[in-house]
Amino acid sequence: MSVHEQIVAQFEAYVAENQKFTEKGVKASAARARKALGELGKLAKERRKEIQDEKNVE
Repeated sequence: MSVHEQIVAQFEAYVAENQKFTEKGVKASAARARKALGELGKLAKERRKEIQDEKNVE
C-alpha cells in the first residue's frame, strides 16, 4: 500500500470515528479519531519527503 493510499485510509478512519464521537457521543471514538490524526501527520511528512525527492530527481 502506497503512502498516498495510507493517507486516504487514515482520513476515512478519522472521518468515521469523528462522526461516531460527535453524533453519537462515543467517547472511545475520540481516542481513535486522535490516533488517526496522529498517523495522518506522520504520513503527511513521509509523503512530503517522497514528493520532494521525486521533484529533485527531475
